[in-house]
Amino acid sequence: MASDTPQWPLFRTIFRHHQPYWGGAPVEWYGTGMLPARNRGFRAPNVVVGALIFSALFGACAELSAHDPTPQNMGIEIADTAPRTLAETDAVALASVVKATRAAGVAMIKDSPGENVIVSPSSFVVALSMLSEGAKGQTLTELESVIGASGEQRRDALVALRSALAPFEGDPALVKAKKLPQTPMVHLASQVIVDDNLEANPSFLSALSQVYGAGLQHTDLGSSAGKHVLDTWVKQNSGGLIQKSAIEPQPELLLVLQDAIVLAAKWAQPFATYATADRPFTLATGKEVDTPTMQQMAQFAFAEVKGWQAVRLPYTGAELHADFILPPLGTDPATATAKLLSDLNTALTKAKPEMVSLSVPVLDIKPEMPLDLLSTIASLGAPTVLDKAKADLSGIGTSAERLFLGQGVQQAILQVDEEGTRAAAVTEFGVVGSGAPVPAREVNFDRPFAIVVAHTDTSWPLFQAAIRDPRP
Repeated sequence: MASDTPQWPLFRTIFRHHQPYWGGAPVEWYGTGMLPARNRGFRAPNVVVGALIFSALFGACAELSAHDPTPQNMGIEIADTAPRTLAETDAVALASVVKATRAAGVAMIKDSPGENVIVSPSSFVVALSMLSEGAKGQTLTELESVIGASGEQRRDALVALRSALAPFEGDPALVKAKKLPQTPMVHLASQVIVDDNLEANPSFLSALSQVYGAGLQHTDLGSSAGKHVLDTWVKQNSGGLIQKSAIEPQPELLLVLQDAIVLAAKWAQPFATYATADRPFTLATGKEVDTPTMQQMAQFAFAEVKGWQAVRLPYTGAELHADFILPPLGTDPATATAKLLSDLNTALTKAKPEMVSLSVPVLDIKPEMPLDLLSTIASLGAPTVLDKAKADLSGIGTSAERLFLGQGVQQAILQVDEEGTRAAAVTEFGVVGSGAPVPAREVNFDRPFAIVVAHTDTSWPLFQAAIRDPRP
C-alpha cells in the first residue's frame, strides 16, 4: 500500500503489562483462492462449490506444497466464475472499513480474558461482512454500521482489501516450516458450511463466493461428521497452528461461516540469535521476571503520541510491517483507543527512520480459550443479530425457524522470534434456529365435546361434563 493509505490491521497483540510480555478429510476441499486454481474433472453430490477469488477455498485434503499450487479437491469441482478484483483507489469506503476494523480490534482486546491476547480484527470484519450478506432490516443496518460501510461499497472495500493482499498468497503450511519464506506469505480462506436441514439462498451463496472466495459444503452440523468437516478445514487453513474448530455441534446449528488468515513473514532486518538472552521484564504487579529477549540496533521508524511510543519493524519487501507499541509506565496496553492507534500509524508512516536500540522479548502466544465474539458484536452496536426473536437473517435461506447468530468465536496464535513472525487466526460464526416447531396435530373443538377433571394418580373422576352448546 502507499504510505498515505490507511493500514488494515491484520493482527493486533496486546500484552497486559507495562511492556510487552515475552515468553521463552474426507469431503473437504482446498485451493489457493487468491491465485485461483481449477480442477474440472470431478463432481461430488450434495456439494456446491463457489467461485474462487482472493481467499482460499479449501477443506480436508493433502497440504499444498509451495511448488504445487494444484488443489487436492478429493473429487470436488471448482467453479470457473472469474473472481472479483478491485484497486484500493476504486473502493470509496475502504478508509471507513479500515477505521471500523481498528475499532473492532480495540473492542475485541477489551473483551479478551487472560494476560496475553492476540486477535485478528480483519478476519472478524470479513466474517461479519459474510454474515451481512444474509441479513436484512435492522439486523443488516447494525452489522454494516460495525463494518463501516453498506451495500456495494462494503463489498467493494472488502474486495479491494483482500485484493491488496493477493500478491502474498501462498501455502499456509509455510507457517510451520523451519525457515520463514523470503517473501512474506499471507494466506486468506473462507468457507460456508450448510446443514442438511437448511435450503440456502443461491444469491447468498453467490455473494460469499464472489466477494470472499468462500467454498461451500453440506453436512450434518449436529453430528461428529459435521465437527470433522469444521476441524479439518481449520487445521488446514491455519497451517496447523490451530488444530480444531471452536464451534460446538448442536441440532439447532444450521450454518457456519469460517474465515482464516495466516501470516509467515521474515524481518527485513532479522535479530542476531547470539544477542538473545534472558533480560528483566516488569509485570503489571511490579514484580520483575527474566524472559528471553532479542536485541539489535538499527534504523527504524519511531513515533510517540501522548506518551505511547511505537517502533515499526518492516518485513522483507517493506509491504508488511509490525508496530510494537509501548504505553506509558503503569498504563494497561488494552486501554489504547482506535483514535490513538490511528494517530500512531499516521506518525509512523510519516516518520523518517532513525537509529533505535531495540529490545524485544521472544513470543509464543497461544491463548488457552477461544475468544467469544458475541459480547463484542453487541458492544460494537449490533445486538439484534444475537436476538432469536428479532434477528433477521432470512437472506441466508429457507428454514422453518427464525435464524440468529448463536455462536461466534475466534482463535489466534502469534509467534515472534529473531527471524520474523508466524501468526494464524480463525473466525467462526454459527447460525442457529430458534427452535423448530413440532408439527402440530390439528384438533378443533367445534362440535359437542366432553370434559373430565380427575385425580391424576388414581384417575378418579372429580368432574365430568358434556358440552353441547358452549354459548354463555
